[in-house]
Amino acid sequence: MLTVWGKPASFCDGVPRRGFLKAGVLGLGGLSLADLLRYKAEAASSARPMHGTSVIFVELAGGPTQFETYDPKPQAPVEIRGPLGTVPTCIPGVVFSELMAQQAAVADKLAIVRSVHHDSNSHDPSSHLTQTGYYKRGAKGSANEMPCLGSVVARVRGPNQPALPAYVAIPRVMRNGGSAFLGKSFNPFETVGDLNSRDFRVKNLSLAGDLNMSRLEDRRALLRHFDRTRQILDLEGSAAAVDDFTLQAFDMVTGPRARQAFDIQAESTATRDRYGRNSVGQGLLLARRLVEAGVTCVTVRVTGWDDHNQIAQRMKQKGVDYDHGMAALVADLYDRGLSGDVLVVAMGEFGRTPRVNRNAGRDHWGAVMSVLLAGGGLNTGVVGASNSKGEVPVDSPYRPEDVLATVYRHLGIDTQSTFLDFAGRPRYVLERGRPIAEVV
Repeated sequence: MLTVWGKPASFCDGVPRRGFLKAGVLGLGGLSLADLLRYKAEAASSARPMHGTSVIFVELAGGPTQFETYDPKPQAPVEIRGPLGTVPTCIPGVVFSELMAQQAAVADKLAIVRSVHHDSNSHDPSSHLTQTGYYKRGAKGSANEMPCLGSVVARVRGPNQPALPAYVAIPRVMRNGGSAFLGKSFNPFETVGDLNSRDFRVKNLSLAGDLNMSRLEDRRALLRHFDRTRQILDLEGSAAAVDDFTLQAFDMVTGPRARQAFDIQAESTATRDRYGRNSVGQGLLLARRLVEAGVTCVTVRVTGWDDHNQIAQRMKQKGVDYDHGMAALVADLYDRGLSGDVLVVAMGEFGRTPRVNRNAGRDHWGAVMSVLLAGGGLNTGVVGASNSKGEVPVDSPYRPEDVLATVYRHLGIDTQSTFLDFAGRPRYVLERGRPIAEVV
């Protein structure tokens, strides 16, 4: 049902809003698509020109082990090296864990940074750091205190193509993937649902059951009439619910671009099989579709990496699907000529302890972690190193803020840009962080 709510309100960005357009189709964190588009236009005057670059950020939620992924220590004692073997990569002298075999075959297209570190062993502050560039100082589980990468991208860059969101989360928003003081319009568009199911569709792009195109066109005409004559009482003089951006919201819902971009079933059977018929593989495939269509930032949440117990068994359950999907994504970007424009990042919030614990697992370890980068026109190879026991960096140490600085550089976003926080103070996109020198 189309509704124009009449009570004016001021949102956290200080911009008054007359109300919401509601067509029974827009579930963007409590805000309408019209508001989302309006915010994007307000941002355009301060944004750099769009140049087609984009990022796929894979959140390895829980903190993956460096030993059983990209930095095995085959010469270390068994209590350090763990229960899994290694596999040679296509780079002479470089090995990955045996579960990363397909990525090993495309390692010449990867940049693996084995020397990322920070000072926290706690999930929430650490994920906030890796996704925003700042530790969370408040209560664990609370909302973002600083805007995440995707929200900054949405605010500064917007989408690469009209009628698409700038920031999409598959299937859900990351642990600290919110917009904070930038305003809820810069939260992600979430796909929700299981991408591997036969009947998957993005419900937010579907008309409500009681609407059809004829009825929706009637409402479009009504809004155009209101826009021409301003026959809506608006005490603040904005008539915000009936401006051009409301009509753009109709266009996103009724036009083909967004629906085509999200239609993963348009991919061939061979391509879907290539990525793996599981939620991880299909999520990475949809991410590729979205950036190719014009979404600027896509996050893919891959959970289950908090391996305190039975790490060998747990890694075998999830590692193969992740390896399969990531290798397919990287190869596909190169095959499609997208490796210069699209940057892929795969990162958790920390690494795991050097010593296997008494439950045959590994615990939290912020002192060193491995991060995957691919595409983005970056140099490839192994960057940095940890010591022989995988405890700390011993060469080219970097921090999560440096990874984010590398992403922002790729997207043409100045990390010294500022936004006003809830208290009206200017806050930098990043207070610290430099692009990783070996890859740029």
